[in-house]
Amino acid sequence: MKTSMKTRVLIVEDEEKLKRVLSLQLESAGYEVETAGSAEDALKLADRAGLVLTDLRLPGMDGLTLLESIQRQNARLPVIVMTAFGTVEIAVEAMKKGAADFLPKPFSLDHLMAVVRKALEVQTLRDENVRLKDELGRRYRVDNIIGTGPRMQEILAAVMRVAPTKSTVLLCGESGTGKDLIARAIHHHSPRASHPFVKINCTAIPENLMESELFGYEKGAFTGAASSKPGKFEQAENGTAFLDEIGDVPAAVQVKLLRILQERELERLGSNKTKQIDVRVIAATNVDLRRALEEGNFREDLYYRLNVFPLTIPPLRERAEDIPQLAEQFLRKIARETGSPVAAISEAARHKLVSYHWPGNVRELENVIERSLLYASGDTLKPEDIRLDHAPKRAIVNGVSSVNGDFLPEGMSLEEHEQQLIREALKRAAGNKSHAARLLGLTRNALRYRLSQMGLE
Repeated sequence: MKTSMKTRVLIVEDEEKLKRVLSLQLESAGYEVETAGSAEDALKLADRAGLVLTDLRLPGMDGLTLLESIQRQNARLPVIVMTAFGTVEIAVEAMKKGAADFLPKPFSLDHLMAVVRKALEVQTLRDENVRLKDELGRRYRVDNIIGTGPRMQEILAAVMRVAPTKSTVLLCGESGTGKDLIARAIHHHSPRASHPFVKINCTAIPENLMESELFGYEKGAFTGAASSKPGKFEQAENGTAFLDEIGDVPAAVQVKLLRILQERELERLGSNKTKQIDVRVIAATNVDLRRALEEGNFREDLYYRLNVFPLTIPPLRERAEDIPQLAEQFLRKIARETGSPVAAISEAARHKLVSYHWPGNVRELENVIERSLLYASGDTLKPEDIRLDHAPKRAIVNGVSSVNGDFLPEGMSLEEHEQQLIREALKRAAGNKSHAARLLGLTRNALRYRLSQMGLE
């Protein structure tokens, strides 16, 4: 079997006949081969090798000492050890010292080739894993989060300030502002970066499954629980748990969340055994939790436990200076993924993007750029290529959102207007309360509270 890329194999063997046989076999399989008769000679050549195949019995320095020396120079270089004096103990010792595999003599050439291919495949996977981790790390570096204006610079400075600590962080802001990206950046710059980052979308988990999903369950805890399963918090052990849309957590689960934040402990569903956990919590919400407090839908003690280090991410319309750079970043990324020839945004198109009010924030901007690339005919994005969702621009009057500056429909009270909006949302959501709550920008609990006030619950 020929290899697609020539890997250099270093053979360390003092028996000339075996060295020759191994060299011919590996060269016929497409590998480049170098040989050494001693460990001392091998160390001079190891930096050029992609794999080392060494005997354990060598004149001077033995194979295990050579293995340790190579590990100190380059721990990622795979080393296969072979010996005619093989025992289980020697094999275990070689593997503990970092050997990729162990070949007891005599061995067939087919077995040798299988072991060499396996060691190189494993190393390729490890190298790819390291590359992907590095790439992921670069993505969530703070200097890769675009924010040139003063408000975003303040946010990024706060990220760097809080990341090395254990403090709980509460991210507030409209949907699509990049709370997920900020949460990952905090994790990436923390001492927990090498441990799991577990995102928990509280809106996506059905209410009746939330407790078992978050805290896990024991075998037999409920019908269908055929085996025990750790919850999201246990999966995040020593890392970070990111609770997205925390305002949608039902009251019964809020009590258990409070226990995690206060006591750093939990109990699985169906168990009375307490588990200690070490997890940093970052929470995010696009609703006003203080209003939920006033309505009795969110626990006050939980709110204050979450609100240790609050960060409010500004909407895109309040950081228009970042729109051109964000648009160009999305254009490069999407063009690369789709093979689009578009490489630039015209000045007029840039002006059109900056002038729009972006109710969907950064997420909407990315979608618009992707859509625009499909319409573009040349290598530059023009104004006519950009297709925007022209929803009516919302104005803010004394903290209340209204359309086109109108405060309330003529002849209608605030309560009547609110009830009309709720009925319309339920109609559009075909009676689905979770969907209706999202349309209204409310939590499920907040919507249920309003429905009970209306006598519709």
